[in-house]
Amino acid sequence: MKSCYQVVELGKHVHQVRVRNNSGSEIEVFSVTNSGGFTRSTEYFSKEVFSKDVSNYKVVKPGQFAYNPSRINVGSIDYLRHSSSVLVSPLYITFECSKDLHADYLLRYLKSEWGNSQIRANTEGAVRNSLKYKGLENIKFPLAPINDQIRIAHLLGKVEGLIAQRKQHIQQLEDLLKSVFLEMFGDPVRNEKGWNKKIFKDLLSSIDSGKSPKCEARPAIDDEWGVLKLGAVTRCEFEHSENKALPYDVLPEIKHEVKVGDLLFSRKNTYELVAACAYVFETRPKLLMPDLIFRFIFKDDAEINPIYVWKLLINDSQRKVIQSFATGAAGSMPNISKTNLKTVELPVPPIELQNQFAAIVEKVEALKSQYQKGLNDFESLYGALSQQAFKGELDLSRVPLVDRQPILEKNTQLRGLITGDTVELTTSDIHLPESDYLLKALIDRENLPYLLNEWLESYSLQLGLNSFSFDEFISMAQIRISELHPEDDFELSSSDYDSIQKWVFKALSDEKLVQTFNEINNRIELKVAQL
Repeated sequence: MKSCYQVVELGKHVHQVRVRNNSGSEIEVFSVTNSGGFTRSTEYFSKEVFSKDVSNYKVVKPGQFAYNPSRINVGSIDYLRHSSSVLVSPLYITFECSKDLHADYLLRYLKSEWGNSQIRANTEGAVRNSLKYKGLENIKFPLAPINDQIRIAHLLGKVEGLIAQRKQHIQQLEDLLKSVFLEMFGDPVRNEKGWNKKIFKDLLSSIDSGKSPKCEARPAIDDEWGVLKLGAVTRCEFEHSENKALPYDVLPEIKHEVKVGDLLFSRKNTYELVAACAYVFETRPKLLMPDLIFRFIFKDDAEINPIYVWKLLINDSQRKVIQSFATGAAGSMPNISKTNLKTVELPVPPIELQNQFAAIVEKVEALKSQYQKGLNDFESLYGALSQQAFKGELDLSRVPLVDRQPILEKNTQLRGLITGDTVELTTSDIHLPESDYLLKALIDRENLPYLLNEWLESYSLQLGLNSFSFDEFISMAQIRISELHPEDDFELSSSDYDSIQKWVFKALSDEKLVQTFNEINNRIELKVAQL
């Protein structure tokens, strides 16, 4: 890649740090992960995996980098943003930047496509590639002026924040569905709700599977036939892009074509990934099932909704039961046979309840599809901006030059307490919190009063000496919804005043709110009762 900036070797702008914990100080041990960066080892591994004797562990100070030499190619590198030092494994390599190199800029470069290719070009090792410090020094990167580095890091950080927000929304929707499933049906293995249980084979007319011919090492294009890879169902969400092109000289068996409404199941994979299941809400045409994926076909009189079965089979406790049927020789991936799978006992609630749950799932999946599209768009934007930024092709004149060091957010009330000044809270300081009810309201508007009540409580607690305003609250609530879920066109309306009025009348009755007369404006106002 060519750049308008001078391309230099990293070794001239970083230097290695080798400080050991020789004093035996009680400093927390961290790992550096590809997804979360610096993470407490006990949180990441859910147990203590490091040595009791940490005297040989490396000390990382705030602002310094650490990386796992054998995992930096997947992004296991970060600089420490904590206010105090931490310890990392003796195997890690630690370094810090010179004054002409912004840590955030370097991190984003090393995680970019160009940076990753430089990392791969400088790794060494016969079995497992590793980036030693000498290899790190040889990495070439575009050295932009320090102010441009700060602006580039700030811009990419904003887009990264939007990407993280979209991922959080998708995860919240997935968590919501798990919660709704347990609320409606309970744990399927314990079956505390006492549903009638049936053997899987009694619900099925057949378990279909395809074939796995030798395919080309690329995805099929629109007019070609493709064969699904295991990755199409591994995440328990159908991914039609996970396929390999069928050679032109191989005739497709149409009976194995994947269709909308199919329920697919991976019979073979690692122990952690086997028994993944995915429902096909939509798919491109001309995709065939391989022999490693089953398709469940239910009896007409089984009174089964496939969407319910999908969420049942991927429920953690139920999936563990099914995974226990996996067998395999040493060195091979475990496999679940049709015979063993048919013996699984499954709870079968009334079909009306299954259908009710399936309707909720379809609404949630529609929302997830919107958020996934937004996520894809932002990831594409990040890739394009990143490439342009390191080439020096971005106009950075309108990007703010933020402080190099993070600063504490200014808090109006806190500042008043420190200086002794009397500070009246302004409504611009009011923040409506995130709420579990928001996702539920987006799916079913009947949950909206619960959301408004929660936000009204928060709004009134933050009002201080300001007057309560119906219009202002609705406006703030609408803005907050748009901030948290910008892809959704959900709008509050005048009919929502009824819910707000009910809350206000109760607040007046409970003396949380009081009526006062504003002589200047010659009107009655509502204010929070002062204790």
